[in-house]
Amino acid sequence: MDKMIGSGKIITTPVITEDGQPIEDPTSDGTASQEKVQSHDADFPVQNNVIEDKEVIQWKLTLHQIGLDVARTDRALVYYESPANQAKLWDMLAVYSWLDKDIGYCQGMSDLCSPISILLENEADGFWCFERLMRKLRGNFKCTSSSIGVRSQLTMLSSIIKAIDPKLHEHIENLDGGEYLFAFRMLMVLFRREFSFVDALYLWELIWSMEYNPNLFSMYESDASSEKSLAAVGDDNLLHYGKFERKNVQAGHKDPQATLSVFLVASVLEAKNRRLLKEAKGLDDVVKILNDITGKLDAKKACNEALKLHKKYLSKTKTS
Repeated sequence: MDKMIGSGKIITTPVITEDGQPIEDPTSDGTASQEKVQSHDADFPVQNNVIEDKEVIQWKLTLHQIGLDVARTDRALVYYESPANQAKLWDMLAVYSWLDKDIGYCQGMSDLCSPISILLENEADGFWCFERLMRKLRGNFKCTSSSIGVRSQLTMLSSIIKAIDPKLHEHIENLDGGEYLFAFRMLMVLFRREFSFVDALYLWELIWSMEYNPNLFSMYESDASSEKSLAAVGDDNLLHYGKFERKNVQAGHKDPQATLSVFLVASVLEAKNRRLLKEAKGLDDVVKILNDITGKLDAKKACNEALKLHKKYLSKTKTS
């Protein structure tokens, strides 16, 4: 598809025009030429060195954007001082953007892929782990002109805060923030910015183990059977469920958007309750207060608070 994939280098400048015309020197350091990128035996239609397949054009138009994002991802880590390691992350994202043509590549994916690229030395293993992760999270990146992928989770967050802290919810609504769009980033990239790298990995492991459902595999392998699989729950196999998911099942709470991630966001807002009520005079203030916590939150404390809020929410919704 493209000679740069697997070459140990990344593309940071456009390689193609919107009408399929190749652009010379696609790399910022000039070490590769378009002649190397466009092979004469490509697996897609090429006429006079011009690509005709619209899907291929669209894919190639994203390659340099992926490169720019890779160069900015976790740049404080020594691991990414190596160009080869940057290229590994770029390879995985570039291939995924071709594989998932419906979503393609979106900003934020590099934050999700980076830990996997670091932890798994084999690039192919890392790619397929990321691909499976995206089966769970790809809906977050489905955005249109009228809606964003995490909208349903933000709606759930609004319901949770309204139930457990009506005063804070009312204050946020009065600031015209009732849609909770200021929490968009936390859910989109699973707290990669709010917590340190190590704490973010701790959170991921905790979330996925506590939300574990023995039917998850069949759900991600076949969308058609997902509802049936998750609905077929018997009391005899509850011990196979993660602690968080088990409590949802026992309480009869079946909203798929009521994830531990959403309760973690709620715990972050509750931790800043006093400051939000006192200092936030507009949405810009809310964003500023939340930005101040970047990289400073304690993962274990946030998780404990999220589980307490979950218990409180189940209690309130059950009685209501």
